[in-house]
Amino acid sequence: MCRNFAWFLLLLSTTSSGCVRRRMTIRTTPPGATVYVDDQLIGTSPVSTDFTYYGVRTIKVMKDRFRTETIQHRFSPPWYQVPPVDFVSENLWPGKLRDEHVLDYQLLPQPNVTNEQLRERAETLRSNARNGHFTPLVPNATASSGPATTSANTPPQANIPRRSTYSR
Repeated sequence: MCRNFAWFLLLLSTTSSGCVRRRMTIRTTPPGATVYVDDQLIGTSPVSTDFTYYGVRTIKVMKDRFRTETIQHRFSPPWYQVPPVDFVSENLWPGKLRDEHVLDYQLLPQPNVTNEQLRERAETLRSNARNGHFTPLVPNATASSGPATTSANTPPQANIPRRSTYSR
């Protein structure tokens, strides 16, 4: 009896090698943007990369003549990755499972700044510096409305966190 059980365990361990592959693909319109995930360079869009843990990721998309987009995206685990079911899917499931996430982002063009607008901003900066005030990094910043969400048919709206203005 004990010998049969040992053979069963050996057979089970060699035939059931569960594996879950988690992968994210980031696409932009227009393509060719540089993509960072959690401050790590991933590549040029469209780009795919594997990931290990679910949770909130900071995705930064940059392209010349377009606004830099910084998005907080939450990756939620599928049902087979919730404990204790994840033990079975990771170790005992007799095949490979794939968890694919495709994120599409529409990049907005960088607005053109006229010489007059540039001079006005320079004068404002000079005036504030003389008075000891800090100037916001992004002029005319508006508050964003929460984290970006994705769906299969519509690209998410940009969620750009802005810094506050502080004064001494």
